[in-house]
Amino acid sequence: MKGKNAVILHNQVGADSPRDELDVLVQVEAVGRSLAELGYRTVVVPFSLDVDKAVRAIRKADPLFVFNLVESVAGDGRLVHLAPALLDHLNLRYTGSGQEAIFVTSNKILSKKLFQQAGIPTPPWIAPGAAASEAGTEAGTFLLKSEWEHASNWFDDASVVKAGSADELRAALEKRNRVGKGRFFAERYIEGREFNQALLGGELLPAAEMRFVEYPEDKLRVVDFRAKWEEESFEFTHTQRSFDFSAADQPLIEQLRAVARRCWDLFGLGGYARVDFRVDGENRPWVLEINANPCLSPDSGFNAAAERGGLSYTRMVERIVADCLCR
Repeated sequence: MKGKNAVILHNQVGADSPRDELDVLVQVEAVGRSLAELGYRTVVVPFSLDVDKAVRAIRKADPLFVFNLVESVAGDGRLVHLAPALLDHLNLRYTGSGQEAIFVTSNKILSKKLFQQAGIPTPPWIAPGAAASEAGTEAGTFLLKSEWEHASNWFDDASVVKAGSADELRAALEKRNRVGKGRFFAERYIEGREFNQALLGGELLPAAEMRFVEYPEDKLRVVDFRAKWEEESFEFTHTQRSFDFSAADQPLIEQLRAVARRCWDLFGLGGYARVDFRVDGENRPWVLEINANPCLSPDSGFNAAAERGGLSYTRMVERIVADCLCR
């Protein structure tokens, strides 16, 4: 199968696109280099609402497979499933998860309902217009999170609500949905530690903890936009990834790995994925969300987990492609 064409499909971006969206071009370059090392001829195709244009370019390339790096369409996470849906329509093999898994995991409220039905702990939440009747949503600290966009994209100071009652929480959520872009829900903030567990072809990679070093007592420990993208910020320099755990942490790590594997099976994930957790003061894990097709930049958490597991970037890409070709 060497020497065949491979299309790298990515969301179309422009010079004025936000930094987090422009990062897809870094992924395109890195994946392209690895595919070339593996003997593939690559054709890069931007994906936008002009679907016919993408179809023509893909058909012209006549690829053995498509490496799907589409993270949004026209800057809207609600449309991310259009790319795999189109590839299914064209009867082409492609990397990562299928359209159903992409849709369900991108819709945070829908995925949380499935967690709940499957008995997988997830922080209590309320959706816009819903009664705050679920235990744990009456009062406390909450994060107003985007229903569709990546978690770090929504977070700013206005995203933190300390509500004294259910009515107060509902009012804050309604206000955010009137003035914010997109649709938001409220999720209880879990005080404690943050972990993520990456999976490659269904295989568990080393678990990672995001450690909030020297954070002031009154500052929420969350991986927000600044922690991911603003390199000069306190959040970026004081949020550190670690793969090193004590013997006392091993039972917790095994529990996280078991839950992540359940998530892989429950949502029918494919290729590569990451499950994000909070762990409270009683060592109970709570699933925040599933990232199907997470970022593959060389400095990404997923690549860091792969490297920790003994895989170079090119070997990681090779494994993702192998998963695609054998399905």
